[in-house]
Amino acid sequence: MTGWANKTVFITGGSRGIGREIILKLAHEGANITIAAKSDIPNPKLPGTIHSVAQEIVQAGGHALPIATDARDEAQLKKAIEATVEKFGGIDLLINNAGFLGVTPLAATDTKKFDLMHALNTRAPLITMRECLPHLQASKGSVLNLCPPLNMDEGWLGAFIPYTTTKYAMTLLSMGFQQEVKNRGIVVKTLWPATLIATAAVGMFSGEEGLNVSRKPAIMADAAFELVNNPTRFASKVSWLDEEVLRETGVTDFAHYANNPERVADIQRDFYIGLFSS
Repeated sequence: MTGWANKTVFITGGSRGIGREIILKLAHEGANITIAAKSDIPNPKLPGTIHSVAQEIVQAGGHALPIATDARDEAQLKKAIEATVEKFGGIDLLINNAGFLGVTPLAATDTKKFDLMHALNTRAPLITMRECLPHLQASKGSVLNLCPPLNMDEGWLGAFIPYTTTKYAMTLLSMGFQQEVKNRGIVVKTLWPATLIATAAVGMFSGEEGLNVSRKPAIMADAAFELVNNPTRFASKVSWLDEEVLRETGVTDFAHYANNPERVADIQRDFYIGLFSS
């Protein structure tokens, strides 16, 4: 898919962090973008709302449709998808970005918290892929799900398995859905950072030090843009890391993505790609 003028993107989440960075990059190419997220009212603890990002999209040259949406609510997701099609005429790219990060072991994870992780990380992507399917088939469009490649390292699996099961389920849904729709002209990809990314979630869980050893969300936006624009180049598999994508395009130096330029040598690798490997 190339050229984003008159192309429509539907994203869950997106009012901050990686999702915001991805859609602003698409907005610069003239895309129509629906931001389906909960952040309707400013939160003093978290930057950005669907409305502030909608303004940024328009300023960047795109068209925005902000819709207050709780991704746990099937009816709200369906309504947001219907509103997108009514306003823009279809959907060319679905991005499942909304999620909940829970870094607790099974013994310390209560059922309510697990239900939240499952609802956002697994159930919501299933609903959006199913409901967007006829529109993606009509446009020969794409799905981009933000979830990790499967890593069955035993040390890693013992870290915080409740969250991991919900994100791996999203990856499995993506891989299976690609098989289901590959003869309908739809491309399904997953993308995950090779390192920590400087987002509000990382800041909350890891503090200032975590942000110092992270990369900027721009690396994920650049990788996402390449994935959805060059499906033939990335046809070999479904799951990609941001570094892998950019290396395929000839990028070998990632230093400029460091959130703290003075800590380039300390950038922390993401847990899912082998921190616990022997």
